[in-house]
Amino acid sequence: MNIKDRFLKYVSFWTTSEDGKDVIPSTDRQFLLADELAAELKDLGLEKVIRDEHCYVYGLLPATEGFENMKAMGFIAHMDTAPSFSGKEIKPQIIPGYDGKDVVLPGTGDVIRVSDFPHLSSLKGRTLITTDGTTLLGADDKAGIAAIITLAEEIMEENIPHGDIWIGFTPDEEVGAGADLFDLDYFKADYAYTVDGDYEGEVAYENFNASSAHFTVKGVNVHPGSAKNIMVNAAAIACEIQGMLPGQETPEHTEGREGFYHLEDMRGDVNEAHLEYIVRDHDGELFEKRQQVLRDIEAKMNEKYGAGTVSLSLKESYRNMLEVLKKNFFVVEKAKESIAAAGMEPVSLPIRGGTDGGRLSFMGLPCPNLGTGGYAFHGPKEHVTVEGMEAVVKVMKGIVERPVEKKE
Repeated sequence: MNIKDRFLKYVSFWTTSEDGKDVIPSTDRQFLLADELAAELKDLGLEKVIRDEHCYVYGLLPATEGFENMKAMGFIAHMDTAPSFSGKEIKPQIIPGYDGKDVVLPGTGDVIRVSDFPHLSSLKGRTLITTDGTTLLGADDKAGIAAIITLAEEIMEENIPHGDIWIGFTPDEEVGAGADLFDLDYFKADYAYTVDGDYEGEVAYENFNASSAHFTVKGVNVHPGSAKNIMVNAAAIACEIQGMLPGQETPEHTEGREGFYHLEDMRGDVNEAHLEYIVRDHDGELFEKRQQVLRDIEAKMNEKYGAGTVSLSLKESYRNMLEVLKKNFFVVEKAKESIAAAGMEPVSLPIRGGTDGGRLSFMGLPCPNLGTGGYAFHGPKEHVTVEGMEAVVKVMKGIVERPVEKKE
């Protein structure tokens, strides 16, 4: 099966994950794709193929003769699609010989504009795949899955010598739980790559340090006609808290390695109010300073309105994988060499978000992120090219062809 047909098959599976669930996977529908992928890996001849009770899929392409002493590598992608937009009943639009111009989405009349996505002009002549505008596409990360399985197939067909190659597919990456139950006792790779970025020549090895913050404000509610010196308006205090944060340090005003505070939810009344933030920064020291700003706000509000009025809960989500990868930089260098050998310019931009690879790196598996050839993830303007996915396979094949010997 060619990579285009393989990709179109995978996006037909509805695998949207859901926030706020305390089980993995967060949606049972992800099992349908997991079972399909496990069956395909078995059909290709991989060993140790399982789909476990939490919807993780693993398989091993054992080392060829003479390569048993090479470090084991892995390739990982996630099966779920983002809950930010519908991933059900996807109707792909396939455009062979794309002209590099604006694309109309037939289901809604919406337009993917070159002015919004300048890279589109560089895709001229390729086979472009979009949605019809009513759903997202699912290239994030079914393009990564299609590339990994195509890689396994081509390695076997072309008899490419290799060390152990582990393959893993995870659920619930989009809701931050993809690495939670990843079994590194089973998946015995020495290093790996998530295939979950955009540009096919990308190798990303920096991501945000991240935490979540929740302010709870307790008020005192009395009749407004007799409220003087008695009422404590929790909703008004919540507004005051938001006003104490720097207005330009938000997602809509930052880029690159610039960190931010992002107010995701604000709700409440006079009696009680809540603010929920995510806090991000690539720099570890600046990240800690951002969290301290929130702690200082809690202290100032309680000094002003009374002890216990405001309480802050801070929870670290993940750390910048650069901390781990700078000690294992050969993993990044192998990817860059392979990208260059495939005729592309290696690009390494800081990820303004998180990745399974970041979590896995801190769990002991150095794991930078490769591109998929897809763009504009998490919405109806998502798109990918067949040629981009094919290029990703070439990059991964180049990584396989550059094995690293185990040290005694």
